[in-house]
Amino acid sequence: MHDTSKQYDEVIATCRELFVNKMKDYGSAWRILRLPSLTDQIFIKAQRIRSLQEKKTRKVEEGEASEFIGIINYSVMALIQIDRGIADQPDLGTEDAAALYDEKIAETKNLMEAKNHDYGEAWRDMRVSSLTDLILQKLLRVKQIEDNKGKTLVSEGIGANYQDMINYAVFALILLRE
Repeated sequence: MHDTSKQYDEVIATCRELFVNKMKDYGSAWRILRLPSLTDQIFIKAQRIRSLQEKKTRKVEEGEASEFIGIINYSVMALIQIDRGIADQPDLGTEDAAALYDEKIAETKNLMEAKNHDYGEAWRDMRVSSLTDLILQKLLRVKQIEDNKGKTLVSEGIGANYQDMINYAVFALILLRE
């Protein structure tokens, strides 16, 4: 039997460690990024994953896992930007940024647990390539919502899409480890 909650926490621990270390290297320079810029960063990562999944050869050694980690961390940054707004200058220390990271991950994990209960862990029978495609679909949705100035008629907002991308990327990393 799988312990999804424990596996989720293990994946996030890896992602969080990288996030904190990059904060130590670069500070919170990411705080100046507008949401479309973060969306594009995530899109680049998802496109690279899809390319790696389709091509027989690669010219850069980094594989899918590092790109999924990037999707998770950029999505967390986007969720923080939604709440705090865009800064003109880096304005968060490492501890404050890590606390916000933990807050956004806790909310996202709660969403995962609710959906995972209702869907019966269906993701475990999915292919990593399908999770990649779902992330790309969510990105296209986010881009459309951004083009619509954040307005939706009947759909969930941008934040929920970023949360889904985090959860799909976590699922992909769990599957890649198994």
